Amino acid sequence: MTQSSVKILVVDDEPPIRRLLRVGLATQDYAVVEAGNGKVARAMAKDDPPDLILLDLGLPDVPGHELLQGWRAEGLTVPIVILSSRTDEAGIVKALELGADDYVTKPFGMNELVARIRVALRHRLQQQGEKPLFQTGGLSVDLVKRIVRVDGREVKLSPKEYDILRILVQYAGKVLTHQFLLKQVWGNADDVQYLRVYVRQLRQKIELTPDQPQYITTETGVGYRLREADL
Repeated sequence: MTQSSVKILVVDDEPPIRRLLRVGLATQDYAVVEAGNGKVARAMAKDDPPDLILLDLGLPDVPGHELLQGWRAEGLTVPIVILSSRTDEAGIVKALELGADDYVTKPFGMNELVARIRVALRHRLQQQGEKPLFQTGGLSVDLVKRIVRVDGREVKLSPKEYDILRILVQYAGKVLTHQFLLKQVWGNADDVQYLRVYVRQLRQKIELTPDQPQYITTETGVGYRLREADL
């Protein structure tokens, strides 16, 4: 799929936001179609599914979460990136748990949004399986041999630390919620502080400056994101 063939459905009830996205994304050679409410968006996604959806959660007729949940229940697998206010952390977490691929908060920069779109599209294409060797900057993870290196130096991780890193590698570039990571690594644990302790230990081993991480970044109130793999 070439970038110029990618069609993006923008679902937002604010004309200025839709105009901003239409113009900004057109400069990146994306084709943009628009829906000002949930009813129209639902029909457009059904009749002619786009390659990606930008979804505002605060729609006037149908709650964004309801739209998202319905699409995923119907088997719509295209990436969905949420547009949300900075203060709606609970809404963001709920959307991610319902199947959203990522989010950006308003007001957002076009460069940040385009980066999120590219990651979401790329990740969907790569879902056939994990690559055996992951590399981002000086961090490399061999998923076959379970070897982690930082700047060529092998780093010893505990089993749980490795499990967390492996999940982050699998979804590199995407934000993962606290609850998603807890479920993937521990099954039924729900203590976020437990996860924070392990992430802190992991950062101590792979980050040059753990308090200013370059690989595992915190999405405040939401979860964690591992830096995208090098191309």
